[in-house]
Amino acid sequence: MALHVPKAPGFAQMLKEGAKHYSGLEEAVYRNIQACKELAQTTRTAYGPNGMNKMVINHLEKLFVTNDAATILRELEVQHPAAKMLVMASHMQEQEVGDGTNFVLVFAGVLLELAEDLLRMGLSVSEASYKGYEKACKKALEILPDLVCCSAKNLRDVEEVASLLHTSVMSKQYGNERFLAKLIAQACVSILPDSGHFNVDNIRVCKIVGAGISASSVLHGMVFKKETEGDVTSVKDAKIAVYSCPFDGMITETKGTVLIKNAEELMNFSKGEENLMDLQVKAIADSGANVVVTGGKVADMALHYANKYNLMLVRLNSKWDLRRLCKTVGATALPRLTPPTLEEMGHCNSVYLSEVGDTQVVVFKHEKEDGAISTILIRGSTDNLMDDIERAVDDGVNTFKVLTRDKRLVPGGGATEIELAKQITSYGETCPGLDQYAIKKFAEAFEAIPRALAENSGVKANEVISKLYAVHQEGKKNVGFDIEAEAAAVKDMLEAGVLDTYLGKFWGIKLATNAAVTVLRVDQIIMAKPAGGPKPPSGKKDWDEDQND
Repeated sequence: MALHVPKAPGFAQMLKEGAKHYSGLEEAVYRNIQACKELAQTTRTAYGPNGMNKMVINHLEKLFVTNDAATILRELEVQHPAAKMLVMASHMQEQEVGDGTNFVLVFAGVLLELAEDLLRMGLSVSEASYKGYEKACKKALEILPDLVCCSAKNLRDVEEVASLLHTSVMSKQYGNERFLAKLIAQACVSILPDSGHFNVDNIRVCKIVGAGISASSVLHGMVFKKETEGDVTSVKDAKIAVYSCPFDGMITETKGTVLIKNAEELMNFSKGEENLMDLQVKAIADSGANVVVTGGKVADMALHYANKYNLMLVRLNSKWDLRRLCKTVGATALPRLTPPTLEEMGHCNSVYLSEVGDTQVVVFKHEKEDGAISTILIRGSTDNLMDDIERAVDDGVNTFKVLTRDKRLVPGGGATEIELAKQITSYGETCPGLDQYAIKKFAEAFEAIPRALAENSGVKANEVISKLYAVHQEGKKNVGFDIEAEAAAVKDMLEAGVLDTYLGKFWGIKLATNAAVTVLRVDQIIMAKPAGGPKPPSGKKDWDEDQND
């Protein structure tokens, strides 16, 4: 009979073999805080225009070189449960605002770091964290509307919109922000509907290697990296028939055997197929269509007849591209090769084959300004560079979307944060009880933002923060850190045009506080034994080879 070994008394004896559990301040709370601090420290150096890039290689061995926190986190696949909460908060910020993910991480990381100091001083978790932090967060969100320095006046003015997008583009592409902001503004303004409901998906990005960033441009309509199938390469005043099926003869559902006795019957058989194809293509041409877009393969015979009837043929492999094209030109995708009616056909000013660099592209161009879709054509020397520009464009477009929801803007460059820190510190002074320590720490956490900007720019952070406090004490709310100066200098952010969206800050503070409080409220970690059998042997040999060779 096997010897029964009793388990250690306590919580462990209730769990299955192999389960782990950690409890108490030392094991659970400090461990979680440590993991979140490490994560925040990683992305902190990537904050702001002078932030460093990270080189991330994901599980598929794809290389990313970027300082965009959302991309870094998405590709890192963070495993630690507490750090995952911060990642979720930054994903929420990405979905809600589309920018400011790094702000959430840095701010939440510092909140946790300062909470650790409070806990080591002997405060209980409830006093140190959620009571104080939640009070301070509520106060911060009350103060925030008073810090609004200006509002967007006219979102249909390209120059004004471009100036408002500078800040979000600058953090990704420092040096090219003016050019890119102008491009994004042109694309966004051209498709802003009268209702004001702006859809981010209506700005497409097409990346083509070659030339430089300054060769990028905006087109009204869509651009596909494809070649046309037939001989016709350009059509003016295009009427477009879109098919989701292959451009080919119909194949019968039932299997049949055809018995052919002589050459004449063989000729007649193939002739019948040709005539049928001829009639189908002729019917499409007679309906007035002069461009055919198909989602499947194009048969040689169909191609021959398309050339005969002067039809331009474009093949798109992606069903998403087909749908977007239908939306752009106002067409209906037909499932069979039937001639389209006038309602089912799409229209656009011109469809033509063009060459950008050494890449063939098909352009569906809308001359009218208020088209449904705009495409930003990005040029660059490498794929990595263009991916990073695409992320900058994405941030710019999301900022425009946020401005259509709320036009208010707050000063950037750490000005808003220092003002909040100043006001929340004085609010903490008025609070009785132990909450005041947490409220003051919350205020101190705001200093991390200008501190990160200064450190990444290679300037003494303490000097910058003391200067900012001194100026804000005089009542100059809009003064922030001057990134372009050599030394620790400050300047008016409203005059410099460094502005952040109100909603971006609002959600950033809210989500970061929620994430930090959630992490602090955990006092036990219980991990069940992972499911699954034994791990396969890690030898390089094949499974049927003897491992002892």
